[in-house]
Amino acid sequence: MNRNNEVSELIDVENAFYIGNYQTCINECNKLSKPSLEKDIFMYRSYIAQHKYRVVLDEIKATNDTPLLALRYLAEYMSNSGRKEAIVSMFDEKFQGDINELHVVWIIVGAIIYCNEETYETAMKVLVGNFNLECLSLHMHCLLKMARVDLAKQVATTMQEKDDDATLTQLSQAWLNIQIGGEKLQDAFFIFQDLCDKFSPTLLLLNGQAVCYIGQQKYDDAEQVLRECLNRDPNNYDTLINLLALSQQRDKNSSQFSRYLAQILDDHKGSSLVSAYNKRQAEFDRLVLQFGPSNTKAIDEIVA
Repeated sequence: MNRNNEVSELIDVENAFYIGNYQTCINECNKLSKPSLEKDIFMYRSYIAQHKYRVVLDEIKATNDTPLLALRYLAEYMSNSGRKEAIVSMFDEKFQGDINELHVVWIIVGAIIYCNEETYETAMKVLVGNFNLECLSLHMHCLLKMARVDLAKQVATTMQEKDDDATLTQLSQAWLNIQIGGEKLQDAFFIFQDLCDKFSPTLLLLNGQAVCYIGQQKYDDAEQVLRECLNRDPNNYDTLINLLALSQQRDKNSSQFSRYLAQILDDHKGSSLVSAYNKRQAEFDRLVLQFGPSNTKAIDEIVA
């Protein structure tokens, strides 16, 4: 978040969060005895990233009058599908006013929710003009989702000018390189490796390396990294998605693809992939009913 003398003490907290080392982030927060809103923001965001929504909902009451309330709404959005529409509407209304008067966590949470809703243009309207590094990173994410690599490069340049050495800047550059592909995949791999060496290999960083390997058709290397990810967390969504992609590329054993897909469909029902899969399955079933054969008799009955 905003950097000053107080927040500079949180550099280890920030870096742990951004590389996906959420438990370390929480542990570092607990080491800091001095009350800090920024510390609490990263701590509760880490609990949300670990899907420990109940901790956030129990500790941040609906009557909370600090920016932490934004994180309660995020936890509700992630954990209660019945509340999603109401929470999106609440953020729509909140952003009708002067966005510049809001604490940056409201903007970040709102943008994350809009991204989850796949309304990337709405997210960018909230983020535009905000030069907080995380807001810039989210802006780049939206542009990459919309296949606007040209504009994403401009955002990357702005991030580099602001803080080229920041972990978030390095990660964002890696994601941009992956989208560009080709020789840039190796550059992305080196960024992930440097962050692994500097901090620790996390699922986020290892999955990033696996994506680079898959893009370079280094399938054995990708499988080795993803197996390590599975050993750390056998139900990690990103790992399962990458294994799904890898099994398609190798076409070695169709049962592997079916197994990973079944696990995702069963354990990650709220994910974008499952939502898209269910929509396409429903559309396929509708087309079968509409254009399928009207004669349902068995072949032997027809021949007879």
